[in-house]
Amino acid sequence: MTSAISDVRGNLAADALQLIELTRRWRIAAEDLLAPLGLDEARLLADSQAVVTHDAWLRLLERARELTGEPAIGIHLGLQQRVSAFGYLGLTTMSAPTLGDALGLATQFAAVLTNAFDIKLRVADGSVAFVLDERADFKGVRDVVLTSALVGLATVGSSLTGRELPVTIDLVIDEPPYYRSLAAVVPPMRFGQPVNQLVADASVMEWKLATADRLTLRLAREQCQRDLDALRSDELLLDRVRRAAPAEQGFRTIAQVATTMRTSTRTLKRRLAEQGVTFSSVVDSERRDRALLMLRNGRHSVTKIAQELGYASLPAFIRAFTRWTGTTPAEYRRRHLRAK
Repeated sequence: MTSAISDVRGNLAADALQLIELTRRWRIAAEDLLAPLGLDEARLLADSQAVVTHDAWLRLLERARELTGEPAIGIHLGLQQRVSAFGYLGLTTMSAPTLGDALGLATQFAAVLTNAFDIKLRVADGSVAFVLDERADFKGVRDVVLTSALVGLATVGSSLTGRELPVTIDLVIDEPPYYRSLAAVVPPMRFGQPVNQLVADASVMEWKLATADRLTLRLAREQCQRDLDALRSDELLLDRVRRAAPAEQGFRTIAQVATTMRTSTRTLKRRLAEQGVTFSSVVDSERRDRALLMLRNGRHSVTKIAQELGYASLPAFIRAFTRWTGTTPAEYRRRHLRAK
């Protein structure tokens, strides 16, 4: 997990409105949900820039769970997710020609919505993964945030394509007691995993979107780019480093990446430190994501995977993988094959 940040951004006003809509199923009035937090539904509806702080959002989720008496409120929230809730980014993704294009755009512009997650798209050995590394502290509603985010992404993917998206959801948290009662209505979930991610066969990237529209895509994408450009450059640093780091086999050194980014090694180290990470931790995360995908498919030996990821020896890869997951690459692959 990427180091936690203190200044958490997010489209939380839109999220609050979706939560209001959901809790009405339990006959919870908006004022009962919002008033103790000093929020007002009319203002949220009238002001697209209305501010709901990260802490207030977490308290709102906790209050929703308490008032409804529904511990699985996160899963229900994810099942009602709509792409329109993502504003211009939602409009951009729904206008893309294929699901792969939509996922690529969602990853490219994710920072305009939130920095609570470090969001990455990974494709390797016939599989695709949409990875969410936590950058914020979600406190006592971590399960609500994670289940709503990943179930919501699967819901939106199915909505965009008009087909049930054959994904598996991996979550780092332990299995909550309420999961089994809802397992039949959500994609398969695996708990206690190394990363939070949606995983599917890479063939879904070619699925066509019924809402594709080239003109709308161009206009919405231009607005997303303007919003992205308005962010501070340091907020986009991790993504730039991640894109520059992979080499044909393995990864570039920090000096090589600094040259690509037209900065000095010293400056790059300092700017990464300000984000609470190091270059080695960024590369470590990239290796982890790719290793997990490659092991799931079984197309390459563990030795070949170690070489592809740039490890000097197989034992070095095994040590790193065990540190990431608490198990060996071979055992992880066996567990995944048994779970299919």
